[in-house]
Amino acid sequence: MNLIKLSWKYLTFRPMSTGLNVLLLALGLAIITVLLLMQDQLEKKMNQDAAGIDLVVGAKGSPLQLILSGVYHIDFPTGNIPLAEAQKLTRNRLVKQSIPLALGDNYQGFRIVGTNLDYLELYSTEFESGDSWKEAFDVVLGAGVAKKIGLKVGDEFLGSHGISEGSHDHDANYFKVTGVLKPKGNVVDRLILTSIESVWATHEEEEEEESSSHVPSEITLHGLPQSEEPKEITTLLIQYRNPMAAIQLPRQVNAGTSMQAASPSFEMSRLFEILGVGISLLRGLAFVLIGISGLGIFIALYNSLKERKYDLAILRAIGAARFQLLQLIFLEGIMLTFIGAVLGILLGHSFLAVLVSQQESGVMVSLNPWIFLKSELWIVIYALTVGILASVIPAIAAYQTSIAKQLTKA
Repeated sequence: MNLIKLSWKYLTFRPMSTGLNVLLLALGLAIITVLLLMQDQLEKKMNQDAAGIDLVVGAKGSPLQLILSGVYHIDFPTGNIPLAEAQKLTRNRLVKQSIPLALGDNYQGFRIVGTNLDYLELYSTEFESGDSWKEAFDVVLGAGVAKKIGLKVGDEFLGSHGISEGSHDHDANYFKVTGVLKPKGNVVDRLILTSIESVWATHEEEEEEESSSHVPSEITLHGLPQSEEPKEITTLLIQYRNPMAAIQLPRQVNAGTSMQAASPSFEMSRLFEILGVGISLLRGLAFVLIGISGLGIFIALYNSLKERKYDLAILRAIGAARFQLLQLIFLEGIMLTFIGAVLGILLGHSFLAVLVSQQESGVMVSLNPWIFLKSELWIVIYALTVGILASVIPAIAAYQTSIAKQLTKA
């Protein structure tokens, strides 16, 4: 007797009931799958993007906003800070290295970031083609930017004012692509990098409304730029010289300057703690759906058992053992939940793929919806457990089926 084939026939005999139970289970498991994928990848990418950055210094405001804008480039900056104050801070004995960032422009929604070559070294970038910037208005494209907008080495473009897409173009100078980076799976993939002097020159031209372009004769490749005029940068990424700096430096900045210091590790821990409430609510909803589907499977199996007691008695009469009837019911529950688990996992990955495809820029763009985690195996195990539990009572009832009683009724 082929129990698997027989179980499948019973399941497909009532396609509407079977389909509804599978769908409910799949929806609950899909939510859990999306949460697992996003939580795993976002945490890894956040830690990867903040590696090597001990402190972020910027304008007064929200510390979390400062971290999101300065490290992850997914929020608006809190403002600018005087270059003179930033230079003074870099000379502090507690500072090992400092990397300046100047923000304010974009191209098709991708941020143009003024910095130095230390930023490329921080993320251990490698070039797919071309080389780093050597002159003003030279830019290096992250792999994701180059892929999305189709620019290559030698191409030129005009930047737009503001962090987000839709503002007016700066038409005095064209940026020229000198290099394209290899994919790293981090924040650099989403950025257009250039010198700080290029960002300054772009905004000076706009303010002065000059018709002739002004190109800086020299640019700073390492360290902070020098200027006799009062200039500003957006943020300063700092590495500590020793463990004592973690205690002293943030307090010195926050209390003794007009700037603000924020720790990426501390702020991201706080962010994930806040997000954890929403994730817990979604996970709770998923478990409710799974519970309802488990109840539905139990009701379907139990009602089906009532209708086919005569069939089970016939099976017993032609030689089927009680244990085989027990197996038959358990197989139905297991097959039902296994199909739901596979469908739920595929739905979860597909839903995340749709979310990622709708994003033009931001951290969501870097998520890979088709990475399968080891923890997803627990989703299958959990689903099968639900199927087994839902099948226990109907299976016991099938085991206790009386041949004489059922055939006499017939």
